[in-house]
Amino acid sequence: MIDSPNTKLSLIVPVFFEQEVIKQFIKEVIEELVFLALSYEIVFVDDGSQDNTVNLIKEEAIKNEHIKLLELSYNHGKQAAVTAGISYASGDYMLYMDPDLQDPPKEIKKFIDEIEKGYDLVFGVRKEKKDSFKNKIFSKIFWSVLDKYTGLNLPRGLAVMRIFNKDFAERFLMYNEQNRFIEGLFMHVGMNQSVIEIEQRPRFAGVSKFNFKRKMNLAFDAIFDFSELPLKLAVKFGVFLIFFGGIALFLILIIKLFFVDFQSGWPSIFGFLILSLGIQLFFIGLLAIYTGRIYKESKSRPLFSIKEKTNI
Repeated sequence: MIDSPNTKLSLIVPVFFEQEVIKQFIKEVIEELVFLALSYEIVFVDDGSQDNTVNLIKEEAIKNEHIKLLELSYNHGKQAAVTAGISYASGDYMLYMDPDLQDPPKEIKKFIDEIEKGYDLVFGVRKEKKDSFKNKIFSKIFWSVLDKYTGLNLPRGLAVMRIFNKDFAERFLMYNEQNRFIEGLFMHVGMNQSVIEIEQRPRFAGVSKFNFKRKMNLAFDAIFDFSELPLKLAVKFGVFLIFFGGIALFLILIIKLFFVDFQSGWPSIFGFLILSLGIQLFFIGLLAIYTGRIYKESKSRPLFSIKEKTNI
């Protein structure tokens, strides 16, 4: 447990259409923090919700000044919302978690006990994923793609819930890239890390906004942000096609000169040209993705835009 009464814990909680769960989340979190006798703040970051999420948080913020709210001006995406929360948090320790209560507030004590052993960052991994069969399959594909193509060596079964100290947060905020994969950035910051197992329970209410499409978009973001593999594969495939094409032309020449005087097959040539064009466009597209990301970074726009602050 936190030894010094002056040590403060900041909870970083991005929210997006969470009106079904937000009051229960606040209730359970505050009960746990009060039970642990912690000095705390809860920094909610609304990422453009159009339901009643913001109003419900503001109602609680009126009653409890430890509840804070950043309202982003539009939907920036979860990666930017987390970065905004870390930017405005003032705690000595910062614990990032989702409001869906799948990672229970009762696990907070485990994280505090672990980071007080001298770690800078403590990841939570789930003992068992409490989710639908479909989402389990999606998650397995997601983590398999990350493991194979990024080389980040992320812990398997990674939970959203994790805790880090102020020094780690300051180093994280030095990473200003627009294309942000939070888990990759956390691993890149490095420092002294640990992993603990935590229990998980089913989502309290509502549905997850992090569907298969969002997961795979995030996986591709990670690949393009932390790996040159697509470009390397393009070069290797190009060398293979050159080699294969050279061998094919040589064999065709030998057959025509010494064995069969065959007529030209226009349909096959036409089909080969279409295939070649498709391959060229595919790899030009890969280069365009990397170029587009460079263009986005070169503009150096702010990572997030804040519409309103409450208790901050």
